[in-house]
Amino acid sequence: MFGNKSIKVKGTDCGFDAFFLAIITSIGGFLFGYDIGQISGVLLYNDFNYRFLWGGTATVKSLLVSFMGVGCLFGSLIGAYTSDFLGRRKSIALGVAVYIAGDIVQVTAKESWIHITTGRFVSGLGMGTLSVGVPMFQAECAPREIRGAVVASYQLLITIGILFGNIVCYNLRGFQNDSYSWRIIIGMGAVFSLPLGLGILFVPESPRWLAGRDNNVIVENDMHEMKEVLSLERQTGRASWFECFFRRAKVPKTRYRTFLGMGIHFLQQWTGINYFFYYGATVFASAKIKDPLMTQLILGSVNVATSFLGVYVVDKLGRRWPLILGAAWQALWLLIFASIGAVSRRDESSTAFGIAMIVAACMFIASFAATWGPIAWVVMGETFALRTRAKQASLATAANWMGNFLIGLLTPHADGAISYSFGFILAGMNLIAAAVVWLFLYESSLLSLENVDIMYSIQDLSPWESAHWVPPGYLTRLTRDEQHFRGVDIKSADLSELTQGTVEMANKDGSVVPDENNVGGPKTEMENKEDKRDMC
Repeated sequence: MFGNKSIKVKGTDCGFDAFFLAIITSIGGFLFGYDIGQISGVLLYNDFNYRFLWGGTATVKSLLVSFMGVGCLFGSLIGAYTSDFLGRRKSIALGVAVYIAGDIVQVTAKESWIHITTGRFVSGLGMGTLSVGVPMFQAECAPREIRGAVVASYQLLITIGILFGNIVCYNLRGFQNDSYSWRIIIGMGAVFSLPLGLGILFVPESPRWLAGRDNNVIVENDMHEMKEVLSLERQTGRASWFECFFRRAKVPKTRYRTFLGMGIHFLQQWTGINYFFYYGATVFASAKIKDPLMTQLILGSVNVATSFLGVYVVDKLGRRWPLILGAAWQALWLLIFASIGAVSRRDESSTAFGIAMIVAACMFIASFAATWGPIAWVVMGETFALRTRAKQASLATAANWMGNFLIGLLTPHADGAISYSFGFILAGMNLIAAAVVWLFLYESSLLSLENVDIMYSIQDLSPWESAHWVPPGYLTRLTRDEQHFRGVDIKSADLSELTQGTVEMANKDGSVVPDENNVGGPKTEMENKEDKRDMC
């Protein structure tokens, strides 16, 4: 679209097309955020309450809010098939169409909470498909120098969507006694989705997906490592769900990476972020805050402002340490929030407690927006092998939506039973999240997706040492040793291990441990070079 126009990032030319792709696809994040932002305010609207929450029970409210998460869970699993079969672009366009259909069902609801809940479920199917397709598409298309920032832009647009939903609800609160108020708010989501549904048709398809479909002409000039890995992966056929949990194709640590991705995304929701954004207005209303919708605006503004920091952090500081420190910081402020809330119940006449709780919530949200918000999506986009990436990404996203569903379902009941003490549980979940990252997540910053596979294949490399690992043939993670690559694209032994399984695992220095079934053993680097010359 932009021809050869580019700008230099970390010494490498990055085309304008990559930035256009980031802007268009990140609208998927805006839609998710907008729903979070608007539902918190709409729940307080008088007409909406009269029509759908007439029973006033926590069960009806929790089902209405959380059933979008159920739809997203199923949509994310469906997204694995549509992303592989239709391609990344068409899968995203399909997700937009389903999302719009769900919004139409919601807007036409009259007085049945089942009707509007069904609409939220259908919208969730579309949103779930988008939440798989968008980060994966971004990770596969973006240059590695800006890959973290591009995928982080998805979370940035989520925060902007939340804030925009808060603003719309705040400005229409004067019409909350009329049904058109909440109908307009919900219907605007369908309008916002159109730029994504149409714009995605003008973005090139993922080169890795095209190469896997033998449509190599478009990606003929891409990196040699990517082309050779894809060539070998095509020979092994398509991956099954079984392979995500059991080692059949001998892709390194497949099951390990599947559960790691699922764990990080489930824990992202259980950091407690949507405790504030789904029910924040209700929670702060119970804390005697006079204008809870204004409080939501404050939280949303903090969320957006610090999300810009997240785009910077993800490429400058890597993945592991921001997640670990972010979870620890979030646990601290959740403890403060819950402690203040528990004390405030003894003196409900004071507004000082409510203000202190808002400050604690802002500090928590600032950390999440800069760390767990964007980086969990970045990790999902770059941790999995291409062969199983779509299915593993869908499982990770499904775990995210399962966590989202449980937060939406349980919060009203927890609020009634233990009130602000729910914050202590969420603080504990943050500490668990920090431990999971420290023990299991490898540092993938500045690595190509193909070299991430090689890193996970190394037997004696621990996650906490992985930040210092450099791929074979590289001087640093950004600088290749051109002499190493002269006459050979990448070590054939490493590539075979990742795709066909003829070689087993690699040592920390890149040397290969032979597969006992490979009688001849792996070839030396010199033999590989000789083979390459014979093929030319």
